[in-house]
Amino acid sequence: MHVALVMAGGLVLLGLFVLFGWLWGASSAGMALAAKWFVPAWLLVAAVNMWVGVQHAGYSVREEAPILLIVFAVPAAVAAFVVWWLPRS
Repeated sequence: MHVALVMAGGLVLLGLFVLFGWLWGASSAGMALAAKWFVPAWLLVAAVNMWVGVQHAGYSVREEAPILLIVFAVPAAVAAFVVWWLPRS
């Protein structure tokens, strides 16, 4: 359940980044740029989530690594789709 909530939070954060990109540039190029900036920010958030799992929840890095991959990859893939799709719309 925690993984789904974190991924949902990532999608909400992506939406906020894209909204900010629209407010900043009022164009699909600004929105795509904001989606590109989301990816490293989300990697940082996902890494912090992994650190919390290792330090406070008692999981090992080996147990948390696949979770990090899933938590990062799903919102990052949606961001990549947004970057690909926006210039075409």
